[in-house]
Amino acid sequence: MFSRLRSDIQCVLDRDPAARSVWEVVTCYPGLHALVLHRRAHWFWNHGFKWLGRFVSHVARWLTGIEIHPGAKIGEKVFFDHAMGVVVGETAEIGDGCTIYQGVTLGGTSLYKGTKRHPTLGKNVVVSAGAKVLGGFEVGDGAKIGSNAVVIKPVPAGATAVGIPARIIPSKTGESADAATLEPKFTAYGITQEDDPVSQALRSLVTSASGQEHQIALLWQAIEKLSTSRAAMDCVPGDAARKEEFEAEKLNQLIGK
Repeated sequence: MFSRLRSDIQCVLDRDPAARSVWEVVTCYPGLHALVLHRRAHWFWNHGFKWLGRFVSHVARWLTGIEIHPGAKIGEKVFFDHAMGVVVGETAEIGDGCTIYQGVTLGGTSLYKGTKRHPTLGKNVVVSAGAKVLGGFEVGDGAKIGSNAVVIKPVPAGATAVGIPARIIPSKTGESADAATLEPKFTAYGITQEDDPVSQALRSLVTSASGQEHQIALLWQAIEKLSTSRAAMDCVPGDAARKEEFEAEKLNQLIGK
């Protein structure tokens, strides 16, 4: 029990730069308190003391602002950062090394008892502030859920889900969000600028338009070289079409390159 508690404390120190000491984490981090109380509630739940398990989870909710059903399964080195308003449903499963921020709901969409109604998070998943993961599907290892995203379908390993309803951005390597590094890089709140699908699409359009203008300019230059008479040149429109004026770099800066 104490070795697991030490592991929980260390994961807070590793992921939260505001944590200054072990004593501060033990006394001032409600996410740690919620985990400790959940393990007791989960033990009661699994050993037939259903009401007692629910009562302990209710007390934990009152003390920490984090509601975890005693039936939920939580792995090691899970960090509830800030975590006020987090709700974790009965059949939810949270893998080792996950990070859950404030306002997250791991909820269910089915009313049938005895079924898998809540999501399963793989290892090292980051669920950012305000995100809602709804349904009995899996979120793969190393996946990231963006702030306020509403996820209603499975998320592959290493992918990023953002938006309402969530759009899935595949991993660049197809393995995990940080498979290229020897040690996975932790991304606070689960989102980097590269994970915004709208800005990615806009950057692609800017790049395509810039390339097309360059090709058009080259074509006009070729036409000028091939023209042998003034009459032929009179058919060519003004100089605007013969030079590139598309400010791709400025547009990319506006998008947030």
